[in-house]
Amino acid sequence: MLNKLKRALENMQYLCFRPVINELTKQFGALQSQHDIILRADMERLNFTSKNPLNKYGSKYFSQSDEDGITLEILRRIGLDCGTFVELGVGNGLENNTLILLASGWKGFWIGGEDLAFNDKANPEVFLFFKEFVTRENVAQLIKSGLDKADISSIDVLSIDLDGNDLYFMQEILRSGINPCVIIAEYNAKFPPPIRWSIEYNENHVWDNNDYFGVSLQLLSDLLLKHSYMLVCCNAGAGTNAFFVAGRFRNMFEDVPSDISEIYIPCRYNLYKRWGHPPSPRTIEQMLASRMTELEPLRCEPPPGMTAGRVIVEDGADDLCSPARRA
Repeated sequence: MLNKLKRALENMQYLCFRPVINELTKQFGALQSQHDIILRADMERLNFTSKNPLNKYGSKYFSQSDEDGITLEILRRIGLDCGTFVELGVGNGLENNTLILLASGWKGFWIGGEDLAFNDKANPEVFLFFKEFVTRENVAQLIKSGLDKADISSIDVLSIDLDGNDLYFMQEILRSGINPCVIIAEYNAKFPPPIRWSIEYNENHVWDNNDYFGVSLQLLSDLLLKHSYMLVCCNAGAGTNAFFVAGRFRNMFEDVPSDISEIYIPCRYNLYKRWGHPPSPRTIEQMLASRMTELEPLRCEPPPGMTAGRVIVEDGADDLCSPARRA
């Protein structure tokens, strides 16, 4: 009897407060939408006033901010309309830098420490996921093992966002002879050029939602420059990701500022709250399923001047890019 009375009182409370809860929910949604409208307007202003022309192409499709549009413009310039990708650090898989490439007919794999929100086994011919905790000691081997399992001989786009030891992972990747055409890497925008800073390597590092993570743009750029990579953009929408291209593509980015301070974007972590409809796992699963109906296998022609081996960069040095050298 007492339980019935308790349930009746709870139902009465719910009925009394339901209109208030509904109205608060509605108002909260309106505030989130207003936040996104203001953020988008500010992003567009930054993109079109930037000294870097690549920022004008910034757009959000699957990425957290405006990375997708920058990625597509870089690939358009170097002549890659289909290819292969690898992404390290992917969260639950619903908001990533390489999803736009998967949607565009590319092939690749991800490595991350969390379960994905969608069925990653829907089409292993074009996409694989490896749940692994990445360390300095295993990062290169994980990528090479993934290349073998995915039947991929080269990497065209590499994206890395592991919220911590990114500098040390990048060192090992490049040292092992893995040389993608395009690299998208997270940087810690709290440190503007010419500051050189990185966290101390810690195999067990887990980001604690504070500013102790990653590497400054200057130090990251220094490392990649030693391996003939050119910094071409930082995304204006958030100031989180830096874009590098292999040196042989230098002449395709002559309009990009040469001064790193004119490419650097400070941190702008006010990410969208309700931009568009929420991402659904079914959308990605359908993307994978639709690829199974393709009549022709994935075939990619190399960009103009690219051969299936060594290519010559402007200064005459060898640059192993697409296909990447496999150690």
